Amino acid sequence: MSDSAPLPPVRLRSEAELALAALSTPLLSRAARLARWAGPDTRVDAGGELVEEQLPAAAELLGLTGDDAAAYAGEAWRVALDAGLVEIADEETGTVAAGEELTLLTGGSPRDVLAVWQAALETVIADASVPDLDAIVDALDEGGEVDFSSLGWDPEAEADFLDGVLGNLYLLAVSESGPGEAPVPLPALAASMIVPSGMGEPTNDVLEQVSDAMMRLDDQFRALEPIGLVEYQPVDEALMGDAEEEPAAGPVGEADVARYGMVRLTPLGAYGLRARLLEAGFEAPAVGELADKGADALLDGTSGFPQGAAQAETEQWLARREPLPAARELLAAARGEDAGAPLRRLRCQQALSLVGPEAEPALREVLDDPELGGLARVWLTEGGALDVPAPSQDMIFWLTIDTVAAQLAAEGNSEELQALVEGLARQHAGFFAEAWRVDHPDTADVLEAMGRLHPDKKVAKEARKAAFKARSQHGG
Repeated sequence: MSDSAPLPPVRLRSEAELALAALSTPLLSRAARLARWAGPDTRVDAGGELVEEQLPAAAELLGLTGDDAAAYAGEAWRVALDAGLVEIADEETGTVAAGEELTLLTGGSPRDVLAVWQAALETVIADASVPDLDAIVDALDEGGEVDFSSLGWDPEAEADFLDGVLGNLYLLAVSESGPGEAPVPLPALAASMIVPSGMGEPTNDVLEQVSDAMMRLDDQFRALEPIGLVEYQPVDEALMGDAEEEPAAGPVGEADVARYGMVRLTPLGAYGLRARLLEAGFEAPAVGELADKGADALLDGTSGFPQGAAQAETEQWLARREPLPAARELLAAARGEDAGAPLRRLRCQQALSLVGPEAEPALREVLDDPELGGLARVWLTEGGALDVPAPSQDMIFWLTIDTVAAQLAAEGNSEELQALVEGLARQHAGFFAEAWRVDHPDTADVLEAMGRLHPDKKVAKEARKAAFKARSQHGG
């Protein structure tokens, strides 16, 4: 995942709702209970871990039973320590005290609670990248250093791999073309990190790497679920025993896919991963961030948003303003001849479609504006307004070029744009004979694109000739 381009905007729940979810996660709940339980008799070792003889009492407090009870109690203690819920009072004697962050869980703001949860999340993600602790002990050399080569494990590479997987999971969750809130099959997530882009049929070696990655991710997502990052359906253990067998022939149903593991990013997880992405330098917007900014920031900020996210952002922006001044502000921000101006005007037109008839005076004020008069007429006509003056031929052609330029900027050479281009050429006889004269900064580029997109060779040639004339007219 590249950090050069903005990620699609995420729709986050309210901080109050997310904080409640954070407090309800099993692991943070256990960590808080242990922090409140810790007292003068609690002892930790040199690494801050609960001493072994106190783990059974900690496990009993948490209601944990079974062979892994002590391990789960130890994990909850590490989270409590790293999140600041408990702190070491005296390293020599191994005594502890309540940490400053513990009071925030009950007396802090939702944002304070989320900050504590985020610290806990970092601990869990770091632990999830570490192999079995017994294996690490076995790999200790005489000097007390871990021989990572004997484990076949590269700590930095393993952390990067998990970060990449979580990044892809976030991207799938926020993309309008992705599964949204539906779970993602674990094999698909593993393949997104292993299979090279553009590869047709994966080789046996690649498939083996995907299988190995799935097994690692199965362990990691099991570890990440208790902190509330994901909801996870583990790999069916029967499949692990049958790993050498060929899969059954015939179509694969949803139930079969689910046996290989399914993972879904929770709303709390989306909040947490976005915070990590921002910290790592990614541009990861959230819907609602522009609601208190000006119309110029709204139109520029939503220019790269998918349609659904742009509308959601605009609705929040409009909800804070009166219709008439909001319309005037949007129209003023839509003016310009810079490269982003056509897309700003398209976003302005889309925003105005959400405004009621109270905005009509603002639209009538720009009827004679060469850049805004066309979209104003469209809005007024679609709203059933009376006495809307007919546009001039020049205005029609200018609006057409501006609209196609905006669609090019928003979608590139999409099927929708190709249909628009075909419709324009079909409905307006002699379109290219006049279009090259349009005094618009993008005239030549738009005509070139129309020549590239139109399937009819004769029409495409007319478009390219018109583009050549437009460039010559503007000295290009």
